[in-house]
Amino acid sequence: MNSCPCVVVIDVPYTWSMCLIAIAWQTHPDFPLVVAANRDEWRARPTEPLGWWHDVPGLLAGRDVKAGGTWMGVTHEGRFAAVTNFRDPSDARDNALSRGKLVTDFLRDTDPPEAFFARLAGRASQYNGFNLIGGDRTSLFYLGSREARVRAIAPGVHGLSNHTLDEPWPKVRRARVAMESALRDPDPTVHLFAMLADTAIAPDDELPDTGVGLEWERRLSPPLITGEAYGSRTSSVLTVARDGAIFFEERTLDADGKVTTSNVVRFEVAPP
Repeated sequence: MNSCPCVVVIDVPYTWSMCLIAIAWQTHPDFPLVVAANRDEWRARPTEPLGWWHDVPGLLAGRDVKAGGTWMGVTHEGRFAAVTNFRDPSDARDNALSRGKLVTDFLRDTDPPEAFFARLAGRASQYNGFNLIGGDRTSLFYLGSREARVRAIAPGVHGLSNHTLDEPWPKVRRARVAMESALRDPDPTVHLFAMLADTAIAPDDELPDTGVGLEWERRLSPPLITGEAYGSRTSSVLTVARDGAIFFEERTLDADGKVTTSNVVRFEVAPP
């Protein structure tokens, strides 16, 4: 964990991004890929819900209206990507490229996933701190801008928040344990949404020091963040079955964490 010797005083988180992703890769007999994720964001930031993009045929995702990108998406061919920010308010630039475009750029790309990630590693400094996960039905990769090194994600259960992959923040540990438990059920969806709805604040001695101050470290420590101005805007579960069936459900949340709408999309891709 990056500790800052001097606290940067801010009123609220300085930027947006999905802030918790739990992934099971090649561990379930029926679902090679299972993803559960919460997107934390300013509630005033305009957003379109999960749906097929009319201007990018075959792309299924929610949409950040302000910058035009997305936080998590999948294509009709089974290509998947999701992004989080790297939380460090001392290193934020207004002129950096949009991190949400990393997801759409990957999903629109036709090169093998590893080739896209290798190209991106050379220009990671053009963005504020980010973590990108992306792949297809046969491979999955991770690139964190702080490392600028492409990693093939090993089979197993992984967690990502606003540090590097599998950094043991309290919410990441809880998400990984919940994912492992959920995979014991033939349909893990209900269990994963229950994990994403967890609002328990972590003990102070388990909190990271990311430069936002103790009050905000507490607020940001649960999987689900509530609050009028900033918090968890959506909870999503994605499963990719071995036979090519894809299930994607996105639940929109209010300031209290209650579900206001739910969008469910099912489709099939051809076997690899």
